[in-house]
Amino acid sequence: MSVAESIETAVEITAENIGGIDHTEVALEPGVNVLTGRNATNRTSFLQAIMAALGSETPSLKGDADEGHVELTLDDDHYTRYLERRNGQIIYDGDPYLADPELADLFAFLLESNEARRAVSRGDDLRELIMRPIDTDEIQQEIRALEDEKRDLDSRLEQLDQLEGELPDLEERRVSIESEIEDVEAELETVQAELEELDADVEESRTRKDELEQTFSDLRSARRELESIEYDLETERESRDELERERERISDEREEFDDEDTESPARLEGRVQELRERKRSLDTTLSELQSVIRFNEERLEEGGLDLGDSFGSETDADGDVTDQLLEDGSEIVCWTCGSEVERDRIESTLERLQSLHQDKLGERNDLQEQIDELSTQQKEIRQREQQRDRLENRLESIDDEIDAREDRIADLETTYDEQEERVEELEDEAESFESTDYSEVLEAHRDANGLEIKIEQLEDEREEVENRIAELEDTVDEREELEARREEIGDELTDLRTRVDRIEKNALDAFNDHMESILAILEYANIERIWIERREKTVREGRRKVDRSAFDLHVVRSTDEGTTYEDTIEHLSESEREVTGLVFALAGYLVHDVHDVVPFMLLDSLEAIDSNRIAELVEYFEQYVDCLVVALLPEDADALAESHNYVTEI
Repeated sequence: MSVAESIETAVEITAENIGGIDHTEVALEPGVNVLTGRNATNRTSFLQAIMAALGSETPSLKGDADEGHVELTLDDDHYTRYLERRNGQIIYDGDPYLADPELADLFAFLLESNEARRAVSRGDDLRELIMRPIDTDEIQQEIRALEDEKRDLDSRLEQLDQLEGELPDLEERRVSIESEIEDVEAELETVQAELEELDADVEESRTRKDELEQTFSDLRSARRELESIEYDLETERESRDELERERERISDEREEFDDEDTESPARLEGRVQELRERKRSLDTTLSELQSVIRFNEERLEEGGLDLGDSFGSETDADGDVTDQLLEDGSEIVCWTCGSEVERDRIESTLERLQSLHQDKLGERNDLQEQIDELSTQQKEIRQREQQRDRLENRLESIDDEIDAREDRIADLETTYDEQEERVEELEDEAESFESTDYSEVLEAHRDANGLEIKIEQLEDEREEVENRIAELEDTVDEREELEARREEIGDELTDLRTRVDRIEKNALDAFNDHMESILAILEYANIERIWIERREKTVREGRRKVDRSAFDLHVVRSTDEGTTYEDTIEHLSESEREVTGLVFALAGYLVHDVHDVVPFMLLDSLEAIDSNRIAELVEYFEQYVDCLVVALLPEDADALAESHNYVTEI
């Protein structure tokens, strides 16, 4: 999600056929923008237009229109949203400000139906709502990936520890080899000096001597070749043995997968799809129930049905709502059948609807838990199948490599036998010179030949040791990089493992701190404190029981005598509940850094709060938002500072 732009200049908004708007063009300024006017003046519709331009999919089209659009200009950037009615549904298109509006819908677009704002008074799961934007499955996947990487790093660092442990022995071996080379070279010089003296006495046998020297030269080359073949042969055998050990290990690991009794991923997918269909059906039911409950609550507050108006029509702003009420406040006109009924019967029905809503919500949460468990099981099965396939592919590859090594070993053994025969022939030829009168010369040449071969072997060994030392010294830089990365992974793991706890704690701290500040500013009578406490509860997750956090909302009141007692949210006034819901939404806005996502906050339906407190609330919220847009009645707007931007016509 992109970072929100800071608003420094006017924001131009053009809307057509949104809510109750035919066409309007409005300029908003940085800071507080007050949409002021009587009821039915399209203030809420204009807020919906802003939401549409920002990416929300909750705004509606004008009732008599099939198409509508909104344009928002912020600095030099333009955002356009199109709405179209198709088959009874509204289709959204265009280029909105946000690709994903979830955070803004929850914590920035605080209209009357806002879920975070209503969560307190409805008794919703506050913890679930504040944590909804957090993808815990993705966090767990990141944790597993980092743990795998850390294990690989630990294994490599352990290898480096073992390798670096070789350095002292290698350094000591290099010094020993160099000393041994010096000794052998000195011995060779002595033998060569003896040969020079002997050569002076055999000038007449120069031809014989040349033959002797050629024989020893060929023998030296043959022995070097034999040693090279022997080295290659030993290397191939070690590689083959290592492959066979790996094959045995992988075969054992592969057999473990055969022992596991797992379900078919396709069958699990079918069960997941079935549960998702049931969840979607429940979502629809919950939405319909919520609409019915909200509609009934509104009608109950208004006193029932005005038989002079059509069902569901808006009340004229200048009309007297009390005309709709019966003289006896205990009876109202039922808006479903038109008859006079006891208010208690309506309230009882509403309570049953609310209870049904909670039951359905619990059923939906149970289905989600089952879906999560089956999805996790499905993912694990697929991972096991992928691992089994990788093991089988590796076994096939190892078998091919072993066959290739066996062929190479057979060829090298044949070559070794042939070369060994060649060395034996040359040794026999060299020994034939012993029957001559030049046995002393022969012995000296043999000694010189052996010393030269030994020097070559020592020099080869020294080169191998020096290469190994250089390789190990290069690992120092690699170690520093690996250790730095391991430290980074440790920090990342700590952050991921504590992220959920930190977000929960930050949300509680934000709510509790801001609630304390707001209560101090608004000075509600006999409310000492409203705060949220986090506790652990055990819940069933599939067939397992796990510990989960829960948020408990507390209300502490005081009596005239100064004693305090704990009350419930149901006993708060409508004004107090509205303020509490708004502060909870503000806590979500801050803890999820919504100000970094979208620079707007929208407020509507504040009539339950008195004018002076609305002014204090707007001033408080202004501190955290670049552009605060609030819809108010004229008498409420009068309490706000004149320096704000006022919009009186939409």
